[in-house]
Amino acid sequence: MAERRGRKARTGVVSRVEQLTPHMVRVVLGGEDIAELTVGEYTDHYIKILFPPLGVSYPEPFDVGVIRETMPAEAWPVIRTYTIRRWVAETPEIWVDFVVHGDAGIAGPWATQAKPGDLVRFMGPGGGYAPDADADWHLLAGDESALPAIASALENMPSGARAKVFIEVEDADEVQKLETPADADVKWLYREGQPVGEHLVTAVRAVEFPAGRVQAFVHGEANFVKELRRYLRVEREIPMSQLSISGYWRRGMDEDGWQSSKREWNQQVEAEQGA
Repeated sequence: MAERRGRKARTGVVSRVEQLTPHMVRVVLGGEDIAELTVGEYTDHYIKILFPPLGVSYPEPFDVGVIRETMPAEAWPVIRTYTIRRWVAETPEIWVDFVVHGDAGIAGPWATQAKPGDLVRFMGPGGGYAPDADADWHLLAGDESALPAIASALENMPSGARAKVFIEVEDADEVQKLETPADADVKWLYREGQPVGEHLVTAVRAVEFPAGRVQAFVHGEANFVKELRRYLRVEREIPMSQLSISGYWRRGMDEDGWQSSKREWNQQVEAEQGA
């Protein structure tokens, strides 16, 4: 179960911005509040970034509760959830990777325009998954939205751990160099206009499962996650204690719409497939 921590809003300061691929931008955050974070227990740590609507400013000290009590709903911050790609304790800093699709959305355009010195309000971190050193092998599968968590998991795998990894991106230009001490077989799948997750479902279903206990991490668009959950939980009969599997987003919905319907969606999936 994901852990909820640190509901207090914190402030990060942009220290640098890196264009990783044509559609992935990394924003590195530092500052006093970053130094106070408790990060490292999980490889899917996430923060909830608070984006003010265009033209809106907030009184100091920044307090989400006060804003919601004293300002109209259309002026409230828009919340978007992002994985902490890496925590660098000695700096300290956190890396946050954003998928960017032109001017669409809120967070992506912000990331492309961010510059050193910009302030970022956020809540968290939360998290719930880390590679289990006692697992016999690991299965990791996801789209671009899950790539930061998959990359973090690979970096934090036990040395020599066996891992089968499937990452679906739009095309070969979106491939990133991944480092890991694990014995990892990483396969990049190119969508090239096909529905999100279609290649992932096919690839995971084709995997020959090694003997022993698997720990699986499957995240990304909700529809393909639902299909792979059924495969792993129902057909493969893997207990939920060995699965970290959830939809980060859903086609046709922004995060506000997805978060408001996610609980009902998950309850329906659990009823159909078993908890």
